[in-house]
Amino acid sequence: MVISSIGIGLAVIGAGIGIGLVGKGACEGMARQPENSGKIQTAMILAAALIEGAALFGVIMAFLAK
Repeated sequence: MVISSIGIGLAVIGAGIGIGLVGKGACEGMARQPENSGKIQTAMILAAALIEGAALFGVIMAFLAK
């Protein structure tokens, strides 16, 4: 039970850090090149969705490990 809780916590923390870094990079990229902000935003949303998918997979695996 404790091991799965640690796994869930690590998955959520990892997703939070990953999405934070993606958002930081996107904001910096849009500040440097405002004309490409649409492409940057699209790539950011796609990357955030993939990170969330990986985190959800980790949470599900932690629940199934009980």
